[in-house]
Amino acid sequence: MLAAAHPAQAITGQVLLALAVIVTAAVLGARLAAKARQPAVVGEIVAGIALGPSLLGLLPGQLTDHLIPEATRPHLQVLAQLGLALFMFGVGYHLDFSHLQGAGRLVTSVSLASVAVPFGLGVGLAAVLFPWMNHTQIATDGRLGPTLFLGAAMSITAFPVLARMLYDKGLHHDRIGALALASAALQDVLAWCLLAAITVSVHTGSLWTLARMLTALTVFVLALAYLVRPVLARLLAPGRLWLTQPPGPVTLLIAGTLLCAWLSDSIGLHPVFGAFAFGATVPRKQLAVTAPEAARQIEQISLVLLPVFFTVTGLSVRFDELGSRGLVMVGAVLIAACVGKFAGGAGAARLAGAPARQALTLGVLLNARGLTELIILDVGLNLRLIDTQTFTAMVLMALVTTLMTGPLLDRLHPARPRDAAHFASRSNPETAEAETATSPSGVGMSTPRE
Repeated sequence: MLAAAHPAQAITGQVLLALAVIVTAAVLGARLAAKARQPAVVGEIVAGIALGPSLLGLLPGQLTDHLIPEATRPHLQVLAQLGLALFMFGVGYHLDFSHLQGAGRLVTSVSLASVAVPFGLGVGLAAVLFPWMNHTQIATDGRLGPTLFLGAAMSITAFPVLARMLYDKGLHHDRIGALALASAALQDVLAWCLLAAITVSVHTGSLWTLARMLTALTVFVLALAYLVRPVLARLLAPGRLWLTQPPGPVTLLIAGTLLCAWLSDSIGLHPVFGAFAFGATVPRKQLAVTAPEAARQIEQISLVLLPVFFTVTGLSVRFDELGSRGLVMVGAVLIAACVGKFAGGAGAARLAGAPARQALTLGVLLNARGLTELIILDVGLNLRLIDTQTFTAMVLMALVTTLMTGPLLDRLHPARPRDAAHFASRSNPETAEAETATSPSGVGMSTPRE
């Protein structure tokens, strides 16, 4: 009776119930992942997939439809995109190339090879598997869109998850950790630029439309660098007490992130591009002086909302529909992904003069995909550059490559005595908070849930 009289109130109640289920499942997944010595984000991803049709939906009673009704999913999608935009702000904000100093040749060669080799393998694999794809789910004609997108998706490394792993292992101050972080940051910038170029080229109807979009994108980037950044530096100056006092900085940064995400969407790109670009534009020195907690507060908000993104993603994952061809696709994607990163990262490092053990470790670290891969895949699925079966295969690849990174790293770099004290200190919240505050800027963004 109440639902019939007040449909908006009924939807609100359903959304609140869905959020309660999602957040609870995410916390449980993160705890289980921590016990398995895996990044908490892996547990949250698995929990989000488990709430979808691939696990919960297979049980009697249609639990997925009852807990996350169809009517709530557009609302959850909005919350998921909000969390995603705020998260990408953090990724851009903590992008730090200071580790490139003194190792530019090695980092550059490893980064380029770690993008080029997986991209080539992904393009070739997509060309072979294209006849198996469901063409009714793909918006473009021919193989160009799916092949280019799969190549770009193969090239990604999960920079935030990698940073968390290195910090937990005590390797963020070591040379290998610095090289891995710098290489991952540079190659992710290259991969995001590549994805933006693919999106523009595939989804334009004419050369004039393409030129107009590229012009708008160029103006957008130049405006961020030469107009928005100086304005932010002035607004965040220590003397601006009216703005630098809470909640002024957080409000300014969230508004800027959402505005740039909207502009990116208006240009024809995915909103995450704008959010990422705005995060990279924010002057970190000024913000660190006037409002050092502002960026971290935004990241905490994003981490609360990210499980919604994992669940929305999980609703599109259909393990039950893979079939024999799908399983072959999963195996081919996984082999190509691992070979691409190992051959590109480890091979280039070895050719650049790195010791064999160090080169192999770089290959292992750069093979982790994690959350960043899911973001890329979500972009491709929304733009209809891939079908559901390919999406599911790529999600499985992202999970497996992330899960295998920790154990392989333990074999190459067993825990040292000083690491025991580090892990013990994490049980003390005050000590752990102090460690996070003193960690490098490229690693500090990684919270315990990542």
